[in-house]
Amino acid sequence: MPVAGNAIKFGTDGWRGIIGDDFTFDRLALVAPIAARVLLETYGTGGNGTVIVGYDRRFMAEAFAQRAAEAVTAAGFDVLLAESYAPTPAFSWAAKQYNALGALVITASHNPGSYLGLKVKGAFGGSVPPEVTQQIEALLAAETHLSATPGKLETFNPWPNYCETLRAKVDIGEIREAIATGKLTVFADVMHGAAAGGLERLLEGSVQEINSDRDPLFGGGAPEPLPRYLSNLFRSIRAYRRKVGTGLIVGFVFDGDGDRIAAVDGQGNFLSSQILVPILIEHLAARRGMTGEIVKTVSGSDLIPRIAAMYQLPLHETPIGYKYIADRMLTTKVLLGGEESGGIGFADYIPERDGLLSGLYLLEAIAKSGLDLSDLYRSLQEKTNFTSAYDRIDLPLASMDVRSRLLEQLQAAPLKEIAGQSVVDCLTIDGYKFRLADDSWLMIRFSGTEPVLRLYCEAATIQQVHQTLAWAKDWAG
Repeated sequence: MPVAGNAIKFGTDGWRGIIGDDFTFDRLALVAPIAARVLLETYGTGGNGTVIVGYDRRFMAEAFAQRAAEAVTAAGFDVLLAESYAPTPAFSWAAKQYNALGALVITASHNPGSYLGLKVKGAFGGSVPPEVTQQIEALLAAETHLSATPGKLETFNPWPNYCETLRAKVDIGEIREAIATGKLTVFADVMHGAAAGGLERLLEGSVQEINSDRDPLFGGGAPEPLPRYLSNLFRSIRAYRRKVGTGLIVGFVFDGDGDRIAAVDGQGNFLSSQILVPILIEHLAARRGMTGEIVKTVSGSDLIPRIAAMYQLPLHETPIGYKYIADRMLTTKVLLGGEESGGIGFADYIPERDGLLSGLYLLEAIAKSGLDLSDLYRSLQEKTNFTSAYDRIDLPLASMDVRSRLLEQLQAAPLKEIAGQSVVDCLTIDGYKFRLADDSWLMIRFSGTEPVLRLYCEAATIQQVHQTLAWAKDWAG
């Protein structure tokens, strides 16, 4: 029987909707067993027929996960249901660890508190490709009815094996010693999300956690690692610096389901992944002696290819979206894949972004170098003789018609000059990335589902960045 609501559509990272409107118990109970069936058809060879079901800390997430688990079990599948919330990467890892068909994760990532959603992970431990979610949508449209002998429903703790796996990837003893001796103080803003308690478990030591309580409204904001949501973290680090005066300080920020990261340095300055990815590349290549391809999205900093070249690492560029990085990781030896929005994945793991693992590698870089993250970044700028600033804005448009007009304008009359600089090149693998005569760049991308223009810019100074973005806003009218 059809279930009321908008059509269930999977975007770049799952299906999401307003709780009680689009995302309901009945709709989830409809889609979950169909997703399990498609996982079986796609990854069933050699698997054990089990489906992992996990969840984050959103409103009623555990109740929705229970309902999904029951629906999948009723359709004949064995289910391992999480006993507690955990970061999404923990469930991706569990899918691989338990040789399962995949994982269904009840989360809406960084969306505001009124949302919940479903991420579908494959047996290999990463997000399924669009062809898989398209099959799920097709079976939903066909009103497929599933009936079978019920499977078994068991529970598991998602944390221990996940933490053990992550600890083994770094010199956890050196990190713990730096913290225990007072050389390093670690703050973590978990944004009321699924990374809560994560660093504490991993380090088995003192972490000053902020926004660790469960708040389904996320303090009235959204659990996204952006400066406008981090006033508590900025204030805490600056106050601690004034009080203590010495020692290394770092703050990490994790999004709602713990797969993305940002950081704050010891002076209370925000560090996006445009800064963290170059630091991580150098750490893995220089201090750990690791090799492999570097994968960046088209919006990644120009410092990334310079660091890759410095360590003679091949570079591959993709459209925006971690799924493109994950696809590359399935076929190529990738040392690190990173996206501008904070998703970073690593070699010898699963093809999945992981905020806590990123945090551990950054802690290791600080402990081994004895330097603040911003000092590590400045040293890279000096080594490459490259200094830049970056910013991005999402510009609401009046309507989809305005979006169409601007897109037609770009196609019919490509820009020749931007903010007083001539355009020397235009890359179109994802939107329009204009390289300018002074080697700065502006990228213009359109949301596919809403009237929003996404503007990205990197230039020599933050003043140039703001001038170029202001020009782009004026151009958009």
